[in-house]
Amino acid sequence: MSNHTPGRIISLQPSITVTLARLGALDRVVACTKYCADVCPEAAAGRLIVQDSWTAQAEQILEAKPDLVIASVPYQLEAVAEILKTGLPFLGLAPKLLDDVYKDIAMLAGIIGETERGERLIEEMKAGIEAVRTKAAGLAQPLVYCEEWGKPLIHSQPWVAEMVEAAGGTFLGAPGEHATEDEIREADPEVVIAAWCGAGDRVPLDKVVTGRGWQNTRAAKNRRVYCIADELLNTPAPTLLGGLEALAWAIHPETFARARGIRQIGEPVKES
Repeated sequence: MSNHTPGRIISLQPSITVTLARLGALDRVVACTKYCADVCPEAAAGRLIVQDSWTAQAEQILEAKPDLVIASVPYQLEAVAEILKTGLPFLGLAPKLLDDVYKDIAMLAGIIGETERGERLIEEMKAGIEAVRTKAAGLAQPLVYCEEWGKPLIHSQPWVAEMVEAAGGTFLGAPGEHATEDEIREADPEVVIAAWCGAGDRVPLDKVVTGRGWQNTRAAKNRRVYCIADELLNTPAPTLLGGLEALAWAIHPETFARARGIRQIGEPVKES
């Protein structure tokens, strides 16, 4: 490690932690969030646990004595102010599309001196996505409603829309924007997927359908209502490949195998 390469990094989002882990640099992470362990369990041991880029606290960050703070979406302005208050070098990422995710991986790899490893990781992601796209080519494209949050209803992010299309579906609505229960009911999606931020795989699917009056949608009638684990769809990192596999099964179960991290309506939540 050169004198110009950060050796003590604070990660304020799981996407940063899991990417650094895949780049072989987890040993440089001196502090991370409690959510990082959901995506990268090995990050939980021996590290200071701090608030994330939504609720960051300057005192916690300074306690870890880092030489670099890295954060990513989602942000809250007050949290960014807390990070800046520390006076420490700060890298803030805000990906929207898959291409942004690749660029962020390349940037992180360059910062830690692992450029070649970063390129290999990006190529692995691209190859995985293209393999699914090729397999789904020519199939029917059902209308898919993907939800990042339930109160208010928020459509999943643009990178999720890209993955839905790669998996052979048609993304309903504007990525990242608010929706209403009536709008979704009237659109009558064939597949409904809920991946609420911070909820893991515990979205109450039956309540979502009955509470919103969606019982007569095509998705509900055919039991094509699913929860995909939060960390697989909302973490802009290499873990998105797992989210893509889950999406592919939900959209085209006749073509793709069931993947981990997905639960169908009527199935119980697994005890952790």
